[in-house]
Amino acid sequence: MRLAITAGNNRMLEGKGRFVNLRRKTSNKAYDNFFVYIPVEVARDSGFPFKPKDVVIVKVDMEKRKVTLEKE
Repeated sequence: MRLAITAGNNRMLEGKGRFVNLRRKTSNKAYDNFFVYIPVEVARDSGFPFKPKDVVIVKVDMEKRKVTLEKE
């Protein structure tokens, strides 16, 4: 994990996670279930803004190829 200090003294946590598809089968149908795994060092940091079961808004910036998660 890396901790970066950005403009305005905002802390930025950074680590390597993974985007995965856990396919599930129900009867004869298969469903895609996509997840983003966040490294434990990042998720357990006191500055991490999310808790388990929080509802998040997912924003995708197609030009910058960036994904942003925000609390609802």
